Amino acid sequence: MHSSDSNQGLPARRRVLGGMVSAAALLGLNAASAPAAPTAPAGQPEFSDELFAQARLRNYKTRRSSSWDRTGGNGDAFPVEPGQSLTLLETAGAGVVTHMWFTIDSPDPMHLKNLVLRAWWDGESTPSVEAPIGDFFGLGLGEYFVYQSALLAVAPIKALNSYFQMPFSSAARITVTNEGKVRTDSLYFAIDYVMLRSLPADLCRFHAQYRQAAPCRGWTNDWSNNGSPGINERKNLDGKDNYVFLEAKGRGHFVGVTQAVLQNQAGWFGEGDDMIFIDGDTLPTINGTGSEDYYNGAWDFGLQSFGYQHNGAPYMVDPEHIGGRYCLYRWHTESPITFDESIKVTIEHGHANHRSDDFYSVAYWYQTEPHSSFPALPAAEDRIPKMFDPGGPAAPRPMPGG
Repeated sequence: MHSSDSNQGLPARRRVLGGMVSAAALLGLNAASAPAAPTAPAGQPEFSDELFAQARLRNYKTRRSSSWDRTGGNGDAFPVEPGQSLTLLETAGAGVVTHMWFTIDSPDPMHLKNLVLRAWWDGESTPSVEAPIGDFFGLGLGEYFVYQSALLAVAPIKALNSYFQMPFSSAARITVTNEGKVRTDSLYFAIDYVMLRSLPADLCRFHAQYRQAAPCRGWTNDWSNNGSPGINERKNLDGKDNYVFLEAKGRGHFVGVTQAVLQNQAGWFGEGDDMIFIDGDTLPTINGTGSEDYYNGAWDFGLQSFGYQHNGAPYMVDPEHIGGRYCLYRWHTESPITFDESIKVTIEHGHANHRSDDFYSVAYWYQTEPHSSFPALPAAEDRIPKMFDPGGPAAPRPMPGG
C-alpha cells in the first residue's frame, strides 16, 4: 500500500516524480531535448560489422578429432611406441583446422625432440608441416615452460596449443611419429576444425619447417669477445653463411618463426642481423639491426625473459654464459611478409657470422602449392641439444657425447 499525500491524494512517489517533471520544464528540458542516437555519415553503413561479429550465424560445421576413450571410460590417451606413427586427423572435404592441443606423459626426457608432428593437405605426397612437436610449439630445447602468444601458447602444465588457421580443400591428415627409443605412455590430443562446402580460391596452405645448425660454424675462433679487433670491421652485405630459417618458392607470405639457442661461447649471442631476400633479390630486401631487435626487444633483452602477443623471449637461462639457453618467437601478423616467386629468411650468428652457437628453429608460412622439398629432418639423436667446443672465448671442454 502506498503512502499518500494528504493535500493532493496522490501517492508520494508520483508526487515526487511530478515535481521532477515540473522542474525539468522550468529548466527548458523535455523529451525532445534528450540526446539523439548517432547517425552514420552519408554513404557509410549505419552499424559497424564488428558490432555483430560474435552474434552472426556461421555457415560451417564444427568438428573435433581427439584422443577420447572409445569405450566410454576415462583412458583418454594413446600410447606411441618407438617407430610408431599415430594418426590424429584424417578427413575428406573442405575445411580449416583452427586449433590443436596436446599434452604428453612420457618417461623419455627428450620426447619433445623425438616426437615429430607432420601434416598433409589435399593428398599431397610430402608434408607441409614437419617439425619435432616441442619445436613446433616454441619449446626448441626439449624443455617445458609456460608462455602465451597470439599463435602459440603453453599453459600449465605441459599443455601445448596452436591457433594457426590451416585450410584444406579436399583432405587433411595429421600424424605424430615417435622417432625416439622410449615409449610414449600417453599422448592426449584435440584437433579442432570446421568443415565447409568449399574454400575461397585465394587461400594458401599452411606450412611449418624445422631447421637446425648445431653448431653454426663461425668464420673464426680467434677472438675473446664480440668487440675483439677484426670482428666488428667484418662486412656482410649479401648474407653469405647466414643461418637460414626458410627458403621457399611459390607465392605466399611468411608469418613468423620460433628459435632456440644454446650458447657454445661466452658473451651475447645476438649481434647478428636478420636478412630477408624476396623474389630473387641478391641483396636483402629487408635488413635488420640485431637479433634482439628482430624479436622486438632491445639491448640483449636486458638479460630478462618476456613474452607478448607478437614477440618474446619467454625462456632465458644463464644468458651470455657458456650453456646459456634461449627460446624466442616473432609473429608478423600485423603485416605478413609477402613474396610472389620466392623467399629466403635468414639471420646472422654473431656479427657477420663470427659465432658458433647452436640454433634450432621452425619457420611458419602460407603459400600456394606445390611447395619446395624440405631439408631432410636430422636424425633424432642429432636433434638433442648438446654443447660443442668450437674454440673462441671461454670455450668449454667437450661435453660427454658432444
